[in-house]
Amino acid sequence: MNVTTEPALTPTHSPDRLPKELVESTMFLLKRLGFAAKGKSMAAFEATGLHPYQFGVLIALAEGSHETQGAIADSLGYDRGQLVGLLDELEERGLVERKRDPGDRRRQLVRLTPDGKRTLKELRALSKQLEDDFLEPLDAKDRAALHALLLRLAEKHEPRCAPLT
Repeated sequence: MNVTTEPALTPTHSPDRLPKELVESTMFLLKRLGFAAKGKSMAAFEATGLHPYQFGVLIALAEGSHETQGAIADSLGYDRGQLVGLLDELEERGLVERKRDPGDRRRQLVRLTPDGKRTLKELRALSKQLEDDFLEPLDAKDRAALHALLLRLAEKHEPRCAPLT
């Protein structure tokens, strides 16, 4: 009996890696890295009992130019109904307070409480640590270059993130 053996097929890539064509795509890498960054952020913020969307609300309030619910929602690109839920949770935790606008009873004015300011300071430190950890393979020059390139892309694709001119 004559048995011929076929040469073993060797994979052209490791089963732990994504296909080369995908990894060579900048769009694919941006999406995957965005998912990775979001996952790390969500996990870290979850440990604080807050959500990254709430962090955005606190930052908008700290800026001082967004004092009404509508202005906050518009500045962050949040659905107004979604914002109400986020503000409810922040208010329950004592981080923001809302009151009717005396000049227009239909509007709610929102402001940070002292606890909200303290929490924002902690969340900013957490956000900075997340960014430093994520960008750890890059030196300061590479980080600045990456940020500059992302801002250039934002000018076309997400103008609200583009630098002020």
